[in-house]
Amino acid sequence: MRKYILHNKRICLGIMLLGLLFLVAAPTYAAEEKEPIDVKEAVLGHMSDAYDWHITTWNGHHVSIPLPVIVKSQRDGKWYTFCSSRFGHDGKEVYQGFYIDPERQGKIYEEGFETRPWDISITKDVVQIWINIFILLAIFITCARWYKKRKPQDGAPGGFVGMIEVLVMSINDDLIKASIGEKHYRRYAPYLLTVFFFILVTNLMGLIPIFPGGANVTGNITITFLFATITFLFINIFGNREYWKEIFWPDVPVWMKCPVPLMPVIELFGIFTKPFALMVRLFANMLAGHAIILSLTCVIFITFQVNALVGTSLSAVSFVMILFMDLLELLVAFIQAYVFTMLSAVFIGMSLPEHHHKD
Repeated sequence: MRKYILHNKRICLGIMLLGLLFLVAAPTYAAEEKEPIDVKEAVLGHMSDAYDWHITTWNGHHVSIPLPVIVKSQRDGKWYTFCSSRFGHDGKEVYQGFYIDPERQGKIYEEGFETRPWDISITKDVVQIWINIFILLAIFITCARWYKKRKPQDGAPGGFVGMIEVLVMSINDDLIKASIGEKHYRRYAPYLLTVFFFILVTNLMGLIPIFPGGANVTGNITITFLFATITFLFINIFGNREYWKEIFWPDVPVWMKCPVPLMPVIELFGIFTKPFALMVRLFANMLAGHAIILSLTCVIFITFQVNALVGTSLSAVSFVMILFMDLLELLVAFIQAYVFTMLSAVFIGMSLPEHHHKD
Protein backbone atom coordinates (compact mmCIF):
# COMPACT_ATOMS: atom_id res chain seq x y z
CA MET A 1 0.00 0.00 0.00
CA ARG A 2 2.84 2.36 0.88
CA LYS A 3 4.56 1.68 -2.44
CA TYR A 4 1.29 2.39 -4.27
CA ILE A 5 0.93 5.76 -2.50
CA LEU A 6 4.54 6.70 -3.22
CA HIS A 7 4.11 5.72 -6.86
CA ASN A 8 1.02 7.94 -7.20
CA LYS A 9 2.83 10.82 -5.49
CA ARG A 10 5.65 10.57 -7.99
CA ILE A 11 3.21 10.62 -10.89
CA CYS A 12 1.42 13.69 -9.52
CA LEU A 13 4.75 15.42 -8.84
CA GLY A 14 5.88 14.70 -12.40
CA ILE A 15 2.67 16.16 -13.84
CA MET A 16 2.99 19.26 -11.66
CA LEU A 17 6.62 19.79 -12.71
CA LEU A 18 5.68 19.33 -16.35
CA GLY A 19 2.91 21.88 -15.98
CA LEU A 20 5.23 24.33 -14.22
CA LEU A 21 7.85 23.96 -16.94
CA PHE A 22 5.19 24.49 -19.58
CA LEU A 23 3.86 27.64 -17.87
CA VAL A 24 7.38 29.06 -17.56
CA ALA A 25 8.30 28.29 -21.17
CA ALA A 26 5.05 29.53 -22.69
CA PRO A 27 5.53 33.25 -21.84
CA THR A 28 9.07 33.14 -23.24
CA TYR A 29 7.81 31.61 -26.46
CA ALA A 30 4.96 34.09 -26.68
CA ALA A 31 7.32 36.99 -26.08
CA GLU A 32 9.50 35.88 -28.98
CA GLU A 33 6.52 35.60 -31.32
CA LYS A 34 6.22 38.72 -33.44
CA GLU A 35 3.23 37.74 -35.51
CA PRO A 36 -0.20 36.73 -34.18
CA ILE A 37 -0.92 33.02 -34.20
CA ASP A 38 -3.16 31.82 -37.02
CA VAL A 39 -5.31 29.23 -35.23
CA LYS A 40 -6.90 27.98 -38.44
CA GLU A 41 -3.53 27.40 -40.08
CA ALA A 42 -2.09 25.77 -36.95
CA VAL A 43 -5.00 23.35 -36.51
CA LEU A 44 -5.68 22.48 -40.14
CA GLY A 45 -1.97 22.42 -40.98
CA HIS A 46 -1.33 19.76 -38.35
CA MET A 47 -4.33 17.59 -39.27
CA SER A 48 -3.92 17.75 -43.05
CA ASP A 49 -1.55 15.63 -45.15
CA ALA A 50 1.71 17.22 -46.36
CA TYR A 51 4.63 16.64 -48.70
CA ASP A 52 7.11 17.02 -45.83
CA TRP A 53 7.13 16.13 -42.14
CA HIS A 54 7.35 19.30 -40.09
CA ILE A 55 9.23 18.75 -36.82
CA THR A 56 9.47 22.20 -35.23
CA THR A 57 10.21 25.87 -35.90
CA TRP A 58 13.44 27.29 -34.45
CA ASN A 59 14.24 31.00 -34.73
CA GLY A 60 11.83 31.35 -37.63
CA HIS A 61 13.38 28.41 -39.49
CA HIS A 62 11.16 25.40 -40.22
CA VAL A 63 12.83 22.10 -39.33
CA SER A 64 11.20 19.36 -41.41
CA ILE A 65 11.91 16.05 -43.12
CA PRO A 66 11.51 16.39 -46.93
CA LEU A 67 9.67 13.54 -48.67
CA PRO A 68 9.75 12.25 -52.28
CA VAL A 69 7.40 13.91 -54.79
CA ILE A 70 6.30 11.72 -57.71
CA VAL A 71 4.04 13.45 -60.26
CA LYS A 72 3.14 13.03 -63.93
CA SER A 73 3.24 16.18 -66.04
CA GLN A 74 0.20 17.07 -68.10
CA ARG A 75 2.46 19.11 -70.34
CA ASP A 76 4.76 16.39 -71.72
CA GLY A 77 3.35 13.20 -70.14
CA LYS A 78 6.61 12.44 -68.28
CA TRP A 79 6.98 11.41 -64.65
CA TYR A 80 9.00 13.73 -62.41
CA THR A 81 10.60 12.64 -59.15
CA PHE A 82 12.24 15.12 -56.81
CA CYS A 83 12.47 16.06 -53.16
CA SER A 84 9.77 18.25 -51.59
CA SER A 85 12.52 20.64 -50.38
CA ARG A 86 12.63 21.92 -53.97
CA PHE A 87 9.51 23.91 -53.14
CA GLY A 88 11.49 25.93 -50.58
CA HIS A 89 11.24 26.11 -46.81
CA ASP A 90 7.88 27.87 -47.03
CA GLY A 91 6.61 25.63 -49.86
CA LYS A 92 5.86 28.59 -52.14
CA GLU A 93 8.51 28.10 -54.82
CA VAL A 94 7.85 26.63 -58.28
CA TYR A 95 9.98 23.69 -59.44
CA GLN A 96 9.84 22.31 -63.01
CA GLY A 97 6.41 23.87 -63.45
CA PHE A 98 4.93 22.30 -60.29
CA TYR A 99 3.86 24.20 -57.21
CA ILE A 100 1.90 23.67 -53.99
CA ASP A 101 -1.38 25.58 -53.93
CA PRO A 102 -2.29 26.47 -50.31
CA GLU A 103 -5.76 27.58 -51.43
CA ARG A 104 -6.59 24.09 -52.68
CA GLN A 105 -5.79 21.90 -49.66
CA GLY A 106 -2.03 22.24 -50.16
CA LYS A 107 -1.95 19.88 -53.15
CA ILE A 108 0.48 19.96 -56.09
CA TYR A 109 -0.66 21.65 -59.30
CA GLU A 110 1.06 22.37 -62.60
CA GLU A 111 1.40 25.81 -64.15
CA GLY A 112 -1.11 26.39 -66.93
CA PHE A 113 -3.48 23.61 -65.79
CA GLU A 114 -6.47 23.81 -63.48
CA THR A 115 -6.74 20.04 -62.95
CA ARG A 116 -4.34 18.14 -60.74
CA PRO A 117 -1.61 15.97 -62.28
CA TRP A 118 -1.24 12.29 -61.45
CA ASP A 119 0.29 12.39 -57.97
CA ILE A 120 1.67 9.28 -56.22
CA SER A 121 4.00 11.14 -53.87
CA ILE A 122 5.17 9.70 -50.56
CA THR A 123 3.33 12.05 -48.21
CA LYS A 124 3.34 12.38 -44.43
CA ASP A 125 0.34 10.07 -43.98
CA VAL A 126 1.96 7.42 -46.20
CA VAL A 127 5.15 7.47 -44.11
CA GLN A 128 3.08 7.27 -40.93
CA ILE A 129 1.25 4.22 -42.30
CA TRP A 130 4.58 2.54 -43.08
CA ILE A 131 5.83 3.28 -39.56
CA ASN A 132 2.64 1.81 -38.08
CA ILE A 133 3.00 -1.31 -40.23
CA PHE A 134 6.57 -1.82 -39.00
CA ILE A 135 5.35 -1.43 -35.41
CA LEU A 136 2.65 -4.06 -35.98
CA LEU A 137 5.16 -6.42 -37.61
CA ALA A 138 7.54 -5.97 -34.68
CA ILE A 139 4.75 -6.68 -32.18
CA PHE A 140 3.41 -9.83 -33.78
CA ILE A 141 6.76 -11.25 -34.93
CA THR A 142 7.93 -10.90 -31.32
CA CYS A 143 4.82 -12.73 -30.09
CA ALA A 144 5.19 -15.43 -32.76
CA ARG A 145 8.80 -16.07 -31.74
CA TRP A 146 7.75 -16.36 -28.11
CA TYR A 147 5.14 -19.00 -28.96
CA LYS A 148 7.57 -20.82 -31.25
CA LYS A 149 9.97 -21.36 -28.35
CA ARG A 150 7.25 -22.66 -26.02
CA LYS A 151 5.50 -26.01 -25.80
CA PRO A 152 1.73 -26.50 -25.48
CA GLN A 153 2.07 -27.65 -21.87
CA ASP A 154 3.95 -24.50 -20.85
CA GLY A 155 2.18 -21.84 -18.85
CA ALA A 156 0.31 -18.85 -20.22
CA PRO A 157 2.44 -15.90 -21.32
CA GLY A 158 2.83 -12.84 -19.16
CA GLY A 159 3.88 -9.25 -19.68
CA PHE A 160 3.62 -7.75 -23.14
CA VAL A 161 2.95 -11.05 -24.94
CA GLY A 162 0.23 -11.88 -22.44
CA MET A 163 -1.43 -8.49 -23.01
CA ILE A 164 -1.46 -9.04 -26.78
CA GLU A 165 -2.90 -12.54 -26.30
CA VAL A 166 -5.69 -11.19 -24.11
CA LEU A 167 -6.55 -8.55 -26.74
CA VAL A 168 -6.51 -11.07 -29.61
CA MET A 169 -8.62 -13.64 -27.73
CA SER A 170 -11.07 -11.00 -26.53
CA ILE A 171 -11.63 -9.53 -30.01
CA ASN A 172 -11.73 -12.95 -31.69
CA ASP A 173 -13.98 -14.80 -29.23
CA ASP A 174 -16.17 -12.11 -27.70
CA LEU A 175 -16.62 -9.93 -30.77
CA ILE A 176 -15.90 -11.63 -34.10
CA LYS A 177 -17.18 -15.12 -33.26
CA ALA A 178 -20.21 -13.74 -31.39
CA SER A 179 -21.17 -11.42 -34.27
CA ILE A 180 -20.53 -13.65 -37.29
CA GLY A 181 -21.17 -17.09 -35.83
CA GLU A 182 -19.23 -20.27 -35.19
CA LYS A 183 -19.65 -21.50 -38.77
CA HIS A 184 -18.17 -18.54 -40.70
CA TYR A 185 -16.05 -16.42 -38.36
CA ARG A 186 -12.69 -18.05 -39.20
CA ARG A 187 -12.84 -16.71 -42.77
CA TYR A 188 -13.13 -13.10 -41.61
CA ALA A 189 -11.11 -13.13 -38.36
CA PRO A 190 -7.72 -12.32 -40.00
CA TYR A 191 -9.11 -9.22 -41.71
CA LEU A 192 -11.03 -7.96 -38.68
CA LEU A 193 -8.13 -8.51 -36.27
CA THR A 194 -5.79 -6.70 -38.67
CA VAL A 195 -8.21 -3.77 -38.92
CA PHE A 196 -8.57 -3.56 -35.14
CA PHE A 197 -4.85 -3.50 -34.37
CA PHE A 198 -4.01 -1.21 -37.28
CA ILE A 199 -6.61 1.38 -36.26
CA LEU A 200 -5.58 1.09 -32.60
CA VAL A 201 -1.86 1.60 -33.31
CA THR A 202 -2.62 4.38 -35.80
CA ASN A 203 -4.83 6.22 -33.30
CA LEU A 204 -2.21 5.93 -30.56
CA MET A 205 0.61 7.09 -32.83
CA GLY A 206 -1.50 10.08 -33.81
CA LEU A 207 -1.50 11.22 -30.18
CA ILE A 208 2.30 11.45 -30.06
CA PRO A 209 3.04 15.13 -30.81
CA ILE A 210 6.53 14.59 -32.28
CA PHE A 211 8.14 12.40 -34.92
CA PRO A 212 7.60 9.45 -35.53
CA GLY A 213 4.02 10.16 -34.50
CA GLY A 214 1.53 12.97 -34.85
CA ALA A 215 0.10 12.30 -38.31
CA ASN A 216 -3.69 12.33 -38.32
CA VAL A 217 -4.10 9.18 -40.46
CA THR A 218 -7.51 8.01 -39.24
CA GLY A 219 -8.65 11.64 -39.40
CA ASN A 220 -8.09 11.43 -43.17
CA ILE A 221 -11.36 10.42 -44.82
CA THR A 222 -9.59 8.62 -47.69
CA ILE A 223 -8.13 6.12 -45.17
CA THR A 224 -11.47 5.44 -43.48
CA PHE A 225 -13.07 5.24 -46.93
CA LEU A 226 -10.64 2.45 -47.85
CA PHE A 227 -11.46 0.44 -44.70
CA ALA A 228 -15.19 0.92 -45.24
CA THR A 229 -14.87 -0.14 -48.90
CA ILE A 230 -13.09 -3.38 -47.96
CA THR A 231 -15.82 -4.18 -45.44
CA PHE A 232 -18.44 -3.32 -48.10
CA LEU A 233 -16.84 -5.82 -50.51
CA PHE A 234 -16.70 -8.56 -47.86
CA ILE A 235 -20.38 -8.04 -47.07
CA ASN A 236 -21.71 -8.04 -50.60
CA ILE A 237 -19.35 -10.47 -52.34
CA PHE A 238 -19.60 -13.24 -49.74
CA GLY A 239 -23.20 -12.60 -48.70
CA ASN A 240 -25.36 -15.72 -49.09
CA ARG A 241 -28.62 -16.26 -50.93
CA GLU A 242 -30.74 -15.45 -47.88
CA TYR A 243 -29.03 -12.06 -47.58
CA TRP A 244 -29.90 -11.05 -51.13
CA LYS A 245 -33.41 -12.47 -50.76
CA GLU A 246 -33.99 -10.24 -47.72
CA ILE A 247 -32.94 -7.25 -49.83
CA PHE A 248 -34.86 -7.81 -53.07
CA TRP A 249 -37.80 -9.85 -51.71
CA PRO A 250 -38.03 -9.26 -47.95
CA ASP A 251 -40.58 -10.99 -45.73
CA VAL A 252 -43.15 -8.17 -45.75
CA PRO A 253 -46.64 -7.81 -47.24
CA VAL A 254 -46.69 -8.12 -51.03
CA TRP A 255 -48.07 -4.61 -51.56
CA MET A 256 -44.82 -3.23 -50.09
CA LYS A 257 -42.81 -5.09 -52.75
CA CYS A 258 -44.99 -5.09 -55.81
CA PRO A 259 -45.94 -3.24 -57.99
CA VAL A 260 -44.02 -0.44 -56.19
CA PRO A 261 -40.72 -1.89 -54.83
CA LEU A 262 -40.76 0.21 -51.69
CA MET A 263 -38.95 -2.13 -49.31
CA PRO A 264 -36.39 -3.43 -51.85
CA VAL A 265 -35.36 0.15 -52.61
CA ILE A 266 -34.97 0.92 -48.90
CA GLU A 267 -32.99 -2.28 -48.33
CA LEU A 268 -30.81 -1.58 -51.37
CA PHE A 269 -30.12 1.91 -50.07
CA GLY A 270 -29.10 0.36 -46.75
CA ILE A 271 -26.28 -1.52 -48.50
CA PHE A 272 -24.47 1.78 -49.01
CA THR A 273 -25.40 3.52 -45.74
CA LYS A 274 -23.64 0.87 -43.62
CA PRO A 275 -20.11 1.45 -44.99
CA PHE A 276 -20.80 5.19 -45.11
CA ALA A 277 -21.55 5.13 -41.37
CA LEU A 278 -18.33 3.20 -40.75
CA MET A 279 -16.32 5.72 -42.76
CA VAL A 280 -17.74 8.89 -41.19
CA ARG A 281 -17.84 7.61 -37.60
CA LEU A 282 -14.10 6.87 -37.39
CA PHE A 283 -13.09 9.94 -39.41
CA ALA A 284 -15.23 12.43 -37.47
CA ASN A 285 -14.30 11.17 -33.99
CA MET A 286 -10.56 11.21 -34.58
CA LEU A 287 -10.64 14.53 -36.43
CA ALA A 288 -12.65 16.19 -33.65
CA GLY A 289 -10.31 14.98 -30.92
CA HIS A 290 -7.21 16.33 -32.66
CA ALA A 291 -8.93 19.64 -33.41
CA ILE A 292 -9.95 20.18 -29.76
CA ILE A 293 -6.46 19.44 -28.40
CA LEU A 294 -4.79 21.73 -30.93
CA SER A 295 -7.31 24.51 -30.31
CA LEU A 296 -6.71 24.35 -26.55
CA THR A 297 -2.96 24.53 -27.19
CA CYS A 298 -3.39 27.63 -29.36
CA VAL A 299 -5.41 29.31 -26.58
CA ILE A 300 -2.28 29.37 -24.41
CA PHE A 301 -0.17 31.31 -26.91
CA ILE A 302 -3.01 33.62 -27.90
CA THR A 303 -3.68 34.68 -24.30
CA PHE A 304 0.02 35.36 -23.67
CA GLN A 305 -0.09 37.86 -26.52
CA VAL A 306 -2.66 39.82 -24.48
CA ASN A 307 -0.59 40.01 -21.29
CA ALA A 308 1.34 37.72 -18.96
CA LEU A 309 -1.31 37.68 -16.19
CA VAL A 310 -4.15 36.55 -18.47
CA GLY A 311 -1.83 34.13 -20.24
CA THR A 312 -0.61 32.50 -17.02
CA SER A 313 -4.10 32.05 -15.55
CA LEU A 314 -5.67 30.67 -18.73
CA SER A 315 -2.62 28.54 -19.48
CA ALA A 316 -3.17 26.60 -16.25
CA VAL A 317 -6.78 25.93 -17.24
CA SER A 318 -5.78 25.03 -20.79
CA PHE A 319 -3.05 22.68 -19.57
CA VAL A 320 -5.53 20.79 -17.37
CA MET A 321 -7.99 20.57 -20.26
CA ILE A 322 -5.28 19.38 -22.66
CA LEU A 323 -4.18 16.71 -20.19
CA PHE A 324 -7.78 15.60 -19.75
CA MET A 325 -8.36 15.49 -23.52
CA ASP A 326 -5.17 13.48 -24.05
CA LEU A 327 -6.30 10.90 -21.52
CA LEU A 328 -9.75 10.87 -23.09
CA GLU A 329 -8.23 10.40 -26.54
CA LEU A 330 -6.34 7.35 -25.26
CA LEU A 331 -9.70 5.84 -24.40
CA VAL A 332 -11.24 7.00 -27.69
CA ALA A 333 -8.34 5.44 -29.62
CA PHE A 334 -9.30 2.01 -28.28
CA ILE A 335 -13.06 2.58 -28.46
CA GLN A 336 -13.01 3.65 -32.11
CA ALA A 337 -10.90 0.64 -33.12
CA TYR A 338 -13.27 -1.63 -31.18
CA VAL A 339 -16.44 -0.02 -32.58
CA PHE A 340 -15.21 -0.15 -36.20
CA THR A 341 -14.31 -3.83 -35.82
CA MET A 342 -17.57 -4.62 -34.03
CA LEU A 343 -19.78 -2.91 -36.63
CA SER A 344 -17.85 -4.56 -39.48
CA ALA A 345 -18.33 -7.96 -37.82
CA VAL A 346 -22.03 -7.28 -37.23
CA PHE A 347 -22.59 -6.21 -40.84
CA ILE A 348 -20.71 -9.27 -42.13
CA GLY A 349 -22.77 -11.49 -39.81
CA MET A 350 -25.98 -9.92 -41.17
CA SER A 351 -24.90 -10.91 -44.69
CA LEU A 352 -24.78 -14.58 -43.65
CA PRO A 353 -28.25 -15.29 -42.22
CA GLU A 354 -29.34 -18.90 -41.82
CA HIS A 355 -32.28 -20.22 -43.85
CA HIS A 356 -35.48 -20.16 -41.79
CA HIS A 357 -37.99 -22.94 -42.42
CA LYS A 358 -41.64 -22.22 -41.81
CA ASP A 359 -43.63 -24.75 -39.75
